[in-house]
Amino acid sequence: MSSDKIKVGITQGDINGIGYEVIFKALADPRMLEMCTPVIYGSSKVAAYHRKALNLPSISLNSIRSGDEAHSKRINIVNCLDDNVRVELGKPTEASGEAAFLALEKAVEELKKGAIDVLVTAPINKKVIQSTKFDFPGHTEFLAKEFSGQPLMLMVSDKLRVGVVTGHIPLKEVSTAISKELILEKLRILNQTLKVDFIIRKPRIAVLGLNPHAGDNGLLGKEEIDVIIPALETARQEGIMAFGPYAADGLFGADQISTFDAVLAMYHDQGLTPFKALAFATGVNFTAGLSVIRTSPDHGTAFEITGQNEASEESFLAAIYMAIDVFNNRKQYKELTANPLKSVDVNSLGVDE
Repeated sequence: MSSDKIKVGITQGDINGIGYEVIFKALADPRMLEMCTPVIYGSSKVAAYHRKALNLPSISLNSIRSGDEAHSKRINIVNCLDDNVRVELGKPTEASGEAAFLALEKAVEELKKGAIDVLVTAPINKKVIQSTKFDFPGHTEFLAKEFSGQPLMLMVSDKLRVGVVTGHIPLKEVSTAISKELILEKLRILNQTLKVDFIIRKPRIAVLGLNPHAGDNGLLGKEEIDVIIPALETARQEGIMAFGPYAADGLFGADQISTFDAVLAMYHDQGLTPFKALAFATGVNFTAGLSVIRTSPDHGTAFEITGQNEASEESFLAAIYMAIDVFNNRKQYKELTANPLKSVDVNSLGVDE
């Protein structure tokens, strides 16, 4: 059925984790169907298993073959799996990894052809999903390949946005991985996404140092002097309001982040640890830098609580809301910049000065 509502594609994630639990809890609110048209990529049989095992609220699922067929007043599901797939709650298995990939593969295919508008991914287990078709550290890198973009992992909450220069790589490789060019690339992506996706006219970005105390003027490391500061100088020449480098403990500990629109960290745990400490319940992982919109909750599969009806849907709800907001913001930005007012020569209008 045709509708102006945004079609939100939702992947099931690992079928042995909390994916279906948070999906069902998030979609249980009847107001959700007023905001969007949900399209789950997964399995009706697996969904029913989780609903029964957890005694979740009964939700009627409309089985369809493609997002093109989605009913605007129903929760839709595209079956991507063999009905014989086995669910083993709380256990990462080869079958659960394959099931997660099949759902992701179908959702990406539909996102490419416009059958859905945005993508919200439930958590996967990064080890068991590995295969000849998925040889990536996570969703971010896979989506970057599928959509030929340069991604930026951006963690978002109501009060905080944190991006990372290097993502899913070992800590021992970080110092050699960062470069002036890479930092500049991430700053450009972050600056653009703040303008377009979050409608911030003049974004202010705080950039963290790599070493303790941001190197302490070279005493604790030279990366700040040799790499980070030159990158910031070039960024400012391009009109990007980037400041730093700041010591991570000082910036977060003294609550200086409130004066900035985003923070760019040098590596994964430097940025995500304080972010999750401050905003775990409602945090969202947003893949910036791509032509498509993808969000996810900021938590994992949580096998340890799977099947116990203890998972909170707040982060997943926030991921859905944010995907919708970014879609609308991009549309608004495109409309505002499509026909900018042309400058007019006053003399040509015959107006007295």
